[in-house]
Amino acid sequence: MFETFFKNWNRKKLKDKKYDFLFHEPTVDEYICLDCETSGLNPRKDEILSIGAVHIKGNKILMRKTFYVFVKPSKHIAEESIKIHQIRPIDLENGLDPQDAIYQLLDFIGSRPIVGYYIKFDVAIISKYTKKFIGIKLPNETIEVSSMYYKTRKRSSDYEFIDLKFDTILKNLNIPALGKHDALNDAIMTSMIFLKLKDVTPAKTTFYTN
Repeated sequence: MFETFFKNWNRKKLKDKKYDFLFHEPTVDEYICLDCETSGLNPRKDEILSIGAVHIKGNKILMRKTFYVFVKPSKHIAEESIKIHQIRPIDLENGLDPQDAIYQLLDFIGSRPIVGYYIKFDVAIISKYTKKFIGIKLPNETIEVSSMYYKTRKRSSDYEFIDLKFDTILKNLNIPALGKHDALNDAIMTSMIFLKLKDVTPAKTTFYTN
């Protein structure tokens, strides 16, 4: 009941009714897996530099339906940041204006649930832009693959440590590493994690978050 109230309240704040489709009932068994490369780890002050996303339908990653853009930042990128995401200023020269990038992303996502690794961060920084451009935070449900992985690991006690590092999850699930800090590659690898875990995550638990 509360979720319905919040959804309707959020919907009323939508500035551009063109994007009302974000609140439509999603198609069953379709998902969007996405990843953002950013100038830092603070959603309030840092910016998106690239976005990669893929469409999942059933148990397939639709490689013909991918989304990958560079986004022009409003300020100079710190050297420390470049060392991490390896995106150079020259890579961003022909990047999209943030508003165009976000609008294209919303069209790609639709109302589908969004899959990701520590997806709350990606949604938080995307929502900073959507709130500015269309008046609302990204309303889609999210699915956290690290949570799914955690719930499928056998433990001898509730206090046993579970390594949730991305590389560890890939290795334990026998998923090939495609190369780090590339938003599209990260989205593809995360999609493979999701598909490996989708049917083995305990039914009594949920991997959806708001």
